[in-house]
Amino acid sequence: MQLRYRYRLYPDAAQCQALARAFGCAPVVFNDGLRARQDAHRAGLAYVCDAELSRRLSVAKATPERAWLGEVSSVVLQQALADLNAAYRNFFASITGKRQGPKVGLPRFRSRKDARQAIRFTRNARFAVTAGGRLRLPKIGEVVVRWSRPLPAEPSSVTVIKDAAGRYFASFAVETGDEPLPETTSEVGVDLGLTHFAVLSDGRKIDNPRLLRRAAKRLRKAQKALSRTVKGSANRAKAVVKVARAHARVADARRDFAHKLSTQLIGDNQAVYVEDLSVKGLARTRLARSVHDVGWSQFVNMLEYKAKRYGRTFAKVGRWFPSSKRCSQCAAVATALPLNVRSWMCPCGAVHDRDVNAARNILIEGRRSVAAGRKPAADRRREAETLNACGGDVRPPLAVADADEAGSHRGAA
Repeated sequence: MQLRYRYRLYPDAAQCQALARAFGCAPVVFNDGLRARQDAHRAGLAYVCDAELSRRLSVAKATPERAWLGEVSSVVLQQALADLNAAYRNFFASITGKRQGPKVGLPRFRSRKDARQAIRFTRNARFAVTAGGRLRLPKIGEVVVRWSRPLPAEPSSVTVIKDAAGRYFASFAVETGDEPLPETTSEVGVDLGLTHFAVLSDGRKIDNPRLLRRAAKRLRKAQKALSRTVKGSANRAKAVVKVARAHARVADARRDFAHKLSTQLIGDNQAVYVEDLSVKGLARTRLARSVHDVGWSQFVNMLEYKAKRYGRTFAKVGRWFPSSKRCSQCAAVATALPLNVRSWMCPCGAVHDRDVNAARNILIEGRRSVAAGRKPAADRRREAETLNACGGDVRPPLAVADADEAGSHRGAA
């Protein structure tokens, strides 16, 4: 499987200028190709193929108006065209029904003033990691890298990224094989929530760090300072970076928390089961800020790819499964269970903590699904996905009505 390894870069002043030129040239090439295809479509001409766009790029570099494109690596420019081609392929696959998920629109023009900029170097660019541990990039130089961990294999490409906070990163695409961990007998069901980030089927509760809430005061101060600056001034540019850095600290802390917890769960358990939540739907409720702050999707994605890499079992339980209302002892389902009820007693005499009971039911249903050989709920949902805003089912599936169910019948007056 292909994984990305990201490291922090520390370019000097001259290298920052060279990277800025590359960041500026890539969107220009992308926009030129997009404009050429749009003009051809309006004029009723044939679709401009990839080879023709590449030929036009070579011609443009020889003109005085586009001579500055020759100051950056040609691979960066060709990868910009490759991104444009990928965007068009995704659009055509979406409108023809070959691509699953929400519909993909036409490519849009890129701005060189975007907060996040990225360029990509492939093996054709002959980038290399030097003996001294620096990253050598064509027409940029040897950039200092902070190696937090070694690369497991030779990278096929590297993407240099500048984020809104002004930080530089190198993201290496590396093909890695599976690394199965020693088998263990323990399995766990995970119930995700807001009061507790996760409640496990063994009764453990992981607190929600509430990183955005904790940083709210610092963010509010930085954003107020930004609003007082004059548009277009140097002080405003500095204030924008301060706000971006404050948000970057929150995002980095959230990612670190999700990585550590997902690695622990995958390492300690042979199988991990979670509930298939509709995060997009929950993010449109009054709890939107808390839902975005907790980062469920990021955490579940980490569990999924780490389980695949380390030989663990991972499955999602359907979102319509009554995990909270179902008794984990006798399987009886309560008629109603409001959210303010945190513990309840089943007629069989079992007393349940709402979240722990849900985690245990997720574990039971996950085992049943895997034992029956059924596909995970998320895979079944993607296969039968409709073109709605969320990209998933918005109501429970249809079922056969009972024979004595009230309703109108054929021939009734």
